Amino acid sequence: MDQRIHEAKQILGKECVILGHHYQRDEVIRFADYRGDSYRLSQMAAQAEGRYIVFCGVHFMAESADILAREGQAVVLPDLNAGCSMADMADITQVEDAWEQFVNLGLTDDEGNGVTPITYMNATAAIKAFCGERGGLVCTSTNANSAFDWAFRRNEKIFFLPDQHLGRNTGYVRGIPLNEMVVWDPYQIQGGQTADRLRKARVILWKGHCSVHQRFLPEHVDKVRAKYPGMQIIVHPECRWEVCQKADGIGSTDYLIKKVKEAPSGSAFAVGTEIHLVNRLAKEHPDKHVMTLDDSGCLCTTMFRISPQHLCWALENLVEGNVVNPIRVKDSVKRGARVALDRMLEIQ
Repeated sequence: MDQRIHEAKQILGKECVILGHHYQRDEVIRFADYRGDSYRLSQMAAQAEGRYIVFCGVHFMAESADILAREGQAVVLPDLNAGCSMADMADITQVEDAWEQFVNLGLTDDEGNGVTPITYMNATAAIKAFCGERGGLVCTSTNANSAFDWAFRRNEKIFFLPDQHLGRNTGYVRGIPLNEMVVWDPYQIQGGQTADRLRKARVILWKGHCSVHQRFLPEHVDKVRAKYPGMQIIVHPECRWEVCQKADGIGSTDYLIKKVKEAPSGSAFAVGTEIHLVNRLAKEHPDKHVMTLDDSGCLCTTMFRISPQHLCWALENLVEGNVVNPIRVKDSVKRGARVALDRMLEIQ
């Protein structure tokens, strides 16, 4: 299988770029031309020059690549079943209904004069377009703080979706108290909030989460501290607020990698993020003790769907001139989503 993938890559040459997310399994990501988190891979997709972009990630990432791709480029997702449970927690009709209620309550007008919508990268193209059309933008865990700065210069209130934890952790770091951040539950009347609470809130958080990162609990931190005194605990901001408050460091996937990489030999880390990345960090830094914060292992099952077999099948079809599993975003959606993504790429 490895030989077939190598041969297909050689034939395709510069006409094909393979992007691999950090959470991919080792037997897939080793074939990636570029590795990264969703932010870096968006940058790579925007800069890709070949005819084909093969995205070893999940559906929303491939959608973003198609939005940012040049005319004539094709984006391929090796397995269409590679989705994201967080992205599925914010349906466009639910989001539009919430916004209509904001308008009716006088919080904003339909164009976003009053509330700035921000969507985390882990959302559908339709949600990205929704934000772009209402004066908002996309953010990642890398630039969420800058996105908040940008949004607050426009309005005094933010509507953040779909990950409540990233929104809450980012707001709290900025000095926004928890009682000024409320959670909108799309399955409750008026989001489960009173009109007064919504008016007083500076950040309205969508009730969504990452199925991997929400599994980390405060007691996992306590257990590690008791068993391994002096070990540094670093976590992704998709983790619960209570976990982040107990951690020694909070940051994006790239932050976690850099933290381990730049630490002196002999350093010890318990890392609160997806297990494939944690295991890879342990292998790449044998002079350091790197372990997962939760020893039950937190696997991104949808990312895991991309296998060497899927990658080989996609590449060999491209060699034959067949584009399989193409990801194409409708032009009507692409316009607004491109605005939101361009704003994301412009801020640091």
